[in-house]
Amino acid sequence: MSGVLLAASLLALAVVGVVGTRLMVAALERQRRDAQILELLATFGPVVERARTDPRALLTWHPMALSARKTFPEAFEALDGDAAHRFPFGSDLLEAAHAQWTAEWLAWEGDHDIEYRRREALLEASAGEADAADIRPALELLEREKLGRYQRQYETYVKVSKALAALLKTPTER
Repeated sequence: MSGVLLAASLLALAVVGVVGTRLMVAALERQRRDAQILELLATFGPVVERARTDPRALLTWHPMALSARKTFPEAFEALDGDAAHRFPFGSDLLEAAHAQWTAEWLAWEGDHDIEYRRREALLEASAGEADAADIRPALELLEREKLGRYQRQYETYVKVSKALAALLKTPTER
């Protein structure tokens, strides 16, 4: 009988050891996932705020977020909301960034036009009674400057705008 009691005690001890080990492993897994979540929040939190004021930040950070999502899928799953609120850059943020970029372009375009109209008027006023032929080279130079600046800014606008639109079409894995 003492053999049976000893075997039962050893079996109970083994069961307690297995259960205890599984509980420890589960606790360590939760700690690991929680640490990943905190690290992702620390990494991407400031970037989300920056993207709200500078949509171009998304062009650098979005690919990194996709890579991190593949590396830490459980942590991202814990942070994700619905499709519009996926961490860190949901479709709502991407759409808002694209709209903001377009609004900033339109504001720049209007300011650019006003600035060069003002400069043209100042040139014409400073010429006063002078012959129109005398002021023509200065006006042509101003027009070339205006066009060159516009073209450089428009090129940047188009590149960023297309890249932001592409982010909206980027397939995401769940």
